[in-house]
Amino acid sequence: MTQRVQVLAVDDDDAIRSLLASVLREDGYDVVTAPDGAAALSLLATDWRPDLILLDVAMPCMDGPAFATLYANGPGPHAPIILLTASSGVDAAEWTERTGASGFLRKPFDLNALEAVVRRHTPACAGTR
Repeated sequence: MTQRVQVLAVDDDDAIRSLLASVLREDGYDVVTAPDGAAALSLLATDWRPDLILLDVAMPCMDGPAFATLYANGPGPHAPIILLTASSGVDAAEWTERTGASGFLRKPFDLNALEAVVRRHTPACAGTR
């Protein structure tokens, strides 16, 4: 039996978290959500490890860059991180390099682009509709 790919979606916007979870679950992924970086770190303090993290840049409590720094310095293995932001003032290349992220999606994102970036950064066994 093939294990389903685990995705952690971290965003302070309830509608975005719900959309990410709905689309990716329909594509065959297991999705866990968190409203900010602190909640995401709490999830990762357990034995659960995601295969991919979708991470909003700007959130209250703990933003994406703060989470990424703490996550990178914590015990591994580490999942690839895809940054998400609605800010037009964020330079994608600078932020991916600064945070060690593997990719970047600007909100509002096209669902096909979301699905493509998730497929590109997860094991091949996932995403079977």
